Amino acid sequence: MSEPTTDAPQEGMNWPVLGFGLAMIAALVWILASGFGKDPHALPSVLEGKPAPAFTLLDLEGQEVSLSDFAGKPVVVNFWASWCSPCAMEHPVLLRGAQAYPDVVFLGILYGDTVEKARVFLKNRGSAYPHLQDPEQHTAIDYGVAGVPETFFIGRDGTVASKITGPVNQPALVSAVEAIRK
Repeated sequence: MSEPTTDAPQEGMNWPVLGFGLAMIAALVWILASGFGKDPHALPSVLEGKPAPAFTLLDLEGQEVSLSDFAGKPVVVNFWASWCSPCAMEHPVLLRGAQAYPDVVFLGILYGDTVEKARVFLKNRGSAYPHLQDPEQHTAIDYGVAGVPETFFIGRDGTVASKITGPVNQPALVSAVEAIRK
């Protein structure tokens, strides 16, 4: 009669390993599912509800423009670049917005771009509001801009009401502008 060897595979489940594996899968599913239903462009801005950072920049013609020039008025500040495809997509929406809301100040601020390229872009696509130079990107840094396009909506009281990351569409623009006009 031979004795059983201890090298033979054991039958049955390894419950601790199976339990650990199921717990890891459940945690992963929960993490992934918690992101569904959230807008990936709805990045929070630390500026919302706070005073908009002041700036004085030169427009494309070399004239100084300050945010303080528009105290008491609602302001839309759009950071953009001529090389940015999403910026080109949203440009007509912003043009229509500036025309539809003459009581709202629209300002474009160049991000990592040259005046010459911006002028060509605006000549080819139209312009309805001032576009400002930010050559060292100090204003972009003050606003926490991570990339373009990013659009900030500033209320009459000078506080940042909201921010849209990515290209602005018509319904989002109308909603944000209506909120700052009150």
